[in-house]
Amino acid sequence: MGQRRHGSATTTHAVRAAIQRSQASLAALSKEFGINPKTVAKWWKRQSIEDQKTGPKEPRSTVLPKMDEAMIVAFRRHTLLPLDDCLYALQAGIPHLTRSALHRCFQRHEISRPAEGLVAARAVHSGHYRV
Repeated sequence: MGQRRHGSATTTHAVRAAIQRSQASLAALSKEFGINPKTVAKWWKRQSIEDQKTGPKEPRSTVLPKMDEAMIVAFRRHTLLPLDDCLYALQAGIPHLTRSALHRCFQRHEISRPAEGLVAARAVHSGHYRV
């Protein structure tokens, strides 16, 4: 199976490795591979031939202030309620909270799916058992 590239990728791992090994000029490499000199310069400087992650280094909400987000995370970790139950309980204190914003917040903090052990512990404490 071949290498998977995104739609606007102009180089493969083999081309990137060739650029990094080469002693030729940027212009010569650009002409040889048919790519922009800026692309050649980028791959020439890098230590690896792997793509780097795009997007923000630290994801944050554009809708929820940090204080609201902290409250949401603490509430979820304490109650372990499902998404819709959390939404219903939190909307009284955070009126602009939407289901999608809440779900994205849970995903950012990796609490969108609580660990099975925590869910089982909650079931024992509440007197309900999940089937």
